[in-house]
Amino acid sequence: MKAALINTFGGPDVVSIGETALRDMYPDEATVRIEAAGLNPLDLKIIAGYMQQVFPVALPYIPGNDFSGVVEAVGTQVTHLQPGDRVFGRSMPGAGGAFAQRLVIAASDLCAMPSEMSFEQAASLPTAFGTARQALFDSGRLQGGQRVLIHAAAGGVGSMAVQQAHLAGAYVIGTASAGNVKLVKSLGADEVIDYRTQDFTQLRDIDLVLDPIGGETLEKSWPVLREGGRIATLVEFGIESRNGRIGEAVFFQSATPSLPEAVRQFQAGQLQIITDAIFPLDDARAALEKLATGHARGKVLIRTRQ
Repeated sequence: MKAALINTFGGPDVVSIGETALRDMYPDEATVRIEAAGLNPLDLKIIAGYMQQVFPVALPYIPGNDFSGVVEAVGTQVTHLQPGDRVFGRSMPGAGGAFAQRLVIAASDLCAMPSEMSFEQAASLPTAFGTARQALFDSGRLQGGQRVLIHAAAGGVGSMAVQQAHLAGAYVIGTASAGNVKLVKSLGADEVIDYRTQDFTQLRDIDLVLDPIGGETLEKSWPVLREGGRIATLVEFGIESRNGRIGEAVFFQSATPSLPEAVRQFQAGQLQIITDAIFPLDDARAALEKLATGHARGKVLIRTRQ
């Protein structure tokens, strides 16, 4: 089968397209013909070799975790799926495999797609939706009526987080570029701050900051918190609490528990899925370069079948 492969660690330029064999399927697994794959910042970190202590991978490695497709075969122990079912899910980071024409995965990690959801929409969901919910409600303990500041609110996780916080009844403030202000407001933000021309540090009494950026943005976010407020960061795993304010890193692992809720919201018309760009599998390197700019609006996707 055709797949994007890395044989050494580095930037997107180390990704090549080649042929590789599909591994054997265990009795509790399914083989999925992949239709679309969603890209995430974690893919870039794994390709660079930065995550070897957390998610060790063996080379050659097929990147990618989020995917959608059609079940081709099921193991003898699988009873809830059959060939022809439309499904989506997320492989574990150490396993990867989504940037390919086929994938073998535990059947329990697959969620049925509703007929009105496209493969591109489904492949956009697992990491972004699951991370947003974990950051807001598990790490952030967000409740209705609280004030939440969401950085990079037009990005993959940010666009999901704005919608989830709005549905929960929070007062939502997002940061975005001027060109994305209208989009973020349409997702449910009560205020949008243009980070290039406005200063979010003037805010006060924020209950929760969701930080997908780190660095200077994270450092400047501490003073906007009320005492007892929280920062949930997706990038600074060594974060420590300070001055009566709580910092917690969001270590996202399994998307499976959140996927039925994503489907429910989508079918209820409560969830918008924003797509920035779609690349063919042969252009996986270009897709990763687009993601690496840090300015994607929603999700960058790979379409494995044309």
